[in-house]
Amino acid sequence: MLNIQNLVVNYGAIEALRGVSLQVNAGEIVAIIGGNGAGKSTLMKAVSGLQAVSGGAIHWQGHDITAMPPHQRVAAGISQSPEGRQVFADQSVEDNLLLGAYLRPSRDPEVKADLERQYAIFPRLRERKNQHAGTLSGGEQQMLAISRALMSRPKLLLLDEPSLGLAPLIVKEIFAVIRRVRDEGVTILLVEQMANQALKVSDRAYVLKNGVIVNSGASKDIANDPSVREAYLGKH
Repeated sequence: MLNIQNLVVNYGAIEALRGVSLQVNAGEIVAIIGGNGAGKSTLMKAVSGLQAVSGGAIHWQGHDITAMPPHQRVAAGISQSPEGRQVFADQSVEDNLLLGAYLRPSRDPEVKADLERQYAIFPRLRERKNQHAGTLSGGEQQMLAISRALMSRPKLLLLDEPSLGLAPLIVKEIFAVIRRVRDEGVTILLVEQMANQALKVSDRAYVLKNGVIVNSGASKDIANDPSVREAYLGKH
């Protein structure tokens, strides 16, 4: 579904990604783990089109989208829930969700059905649908960011640090939703600093270090790799 080949991203003289190659198959959850500054969010922005690339190629369902604008990638089936959530604070919860469907026809009868689907996944959003998004808790804003991304009906959902700054109980709820979304047919590329959680929920994983993929494989194998355990999972 997604095929990235020798991707290079530069920030001036700094090479943030250096020849990154990976693939995501339909129906998978693929995790990207690594420390701060590894290039994880840069990779996600490159896939969504928010970050220009200096070399390499991104192929989506067999088509080269390396130079495709972000809104066209959304229309093609790629949607992102960004790091830090980035909800529209002065808009209501429901308006945020409707903005997630902005590329769909305004009279699409399925938009209302999809709103109901998101409220079923996150009942707290229904309770707060008329509140300004900026008044929600961090966990509720994360729920809203994921739901907003799903309103475009993506084939591939990019999740960038969904657990960031959240309490453990909310993190557990978010990861349960990630499994549910995949079970409903959405493929997921997950960037997550909580490596233990990411490897538990994903099928395959890549380890990114200093802009380079240094390990990859089935998530259970990555979780049992001594070097990965010591660096990212803790010895216990």
